[in-house]
Amino acid sequence: MFWRKKRKDIEEFYQKLPKKELSIISYLTDGLLVFDRYSRLSLINPRAEELLGVKKEKVLGVSFLNLYPFPKFKSLISFLGGEIKNVSRKEVQIKEGFIIEVTAIPMEVEKEKFGTIVLLHNISREKLIEKMKNEFVSLAAHKLRTPTSATKWSLGMLLSGDFGIISDQQRAILKKTYLTNERMIELIEDLLNVATIEEGKYLSKVALSNIEEVIQLVVDNNLERARNKSIGLEFRKSKEKIQNIMLDKKKMEMAIENIIDNAIKYTNPGGRITVFLKGIKKNIEIKIKDSGIGIPEEQQERIFSKFFRGSNVMRMETEGSGLGLFIAKNIIEAHEGQIWFDSKKGKGTTFYINLPLKEKYGEFLTEEFY
Repeated sequence: MFWRKKRKDIEEFYQKLPKKELSIISYLTDGLLVFDRYSRLSLINPRAEELLGVKKEKVLGVSFLNLYPFPKFKSLISFLGGEIKNVSRKEVQIKEGFIIEVTAIPMEVEKEKFGTIVLLHNISREKLIEKMKNEFVSLAAHKLRTPTSATKWSLGMLLSGDFGIISDQQRAILKKTYLTNERMIELIEDLLNVATIEEGKYLSKVALSNIEEVIQLVVDNNLERARNKSIGLEFRKSKEKIQNIMLDKKKMEMAIENIIDNAIKYTNPGGRITVFLKGIKKNIEIKIKDSGIGIPEEQQERIFSKFFRGSNVMRMETEGSGLGLFIAKNIIEAHEGQIWFDSKKGKGTTFYINLPLKEKYGEFLTEEFY
């Protein structure tokens, strides 16, 4: 009796809606669900009916959790929870090959919640295209890896004199070719790393590790390069002992390497790069400060985007893929860390990395990583 009365109330609610507003709701290309203060479904538009495979007559007036028997509601309910948590543009896989982007917004008047709007946007096609693109990039990069490695091996033998003495002019040309091939190999490795990131399978060998040793190794590997450019590179360790944490050492080395590599590239001779490490409560903070050319303010929002390079750095260093910081950010976030920066054009940049002090594999590897 209660549900019959509730459905009757909702039908009256629909009838009272102005035709213009009802028409707008009906023709929305995204799915729209409106739940009342008791999490009962009070409005569903035709697009949402289509996406979720239901008819409004069957679901109106039904509470959110009681929609679970409808197959396509299961994943949505599991994701949003009983209280319908607030989310913005989060992806939910309804079934294999069917992915929707969900936004849940509370309706409030004077801080009192009287309902929730849930928007559903079908992104299945975009995800399929993205998957096909990633598969192509991965395949192409793997196919390119073999010939570039063979070229490197052949050029190395020529430069070492295995096939006879070469003239200075020949050596100079071979060295240029060798370096060009090395840049190609680096680009291929970056593309493979990006493909792995976008597949969601990036952390592989996670173990209890000493973060200080990881940073020291990267700094030591870059000391000669910094000296050759007359740049000071220093690692200031924490005065207090930093406890070991769960890390994929190789990936974390890559993240720090990418940031220091950029700092060396975009700091003029006579400049300085300093790496700091300290513990803050249940976190570790790494700070990488340089006196380089900085990042223009209007371009700072895009700095972690794929293939992005600032206009000032392209004039200074023509080579580069624009993938280093994208990869670094994803590695750090895979460890449930954070990365951000402060920068002023012409006055240098400081990158901050914050990592949680977690000692067990299961402490940060959730279902998303499997």
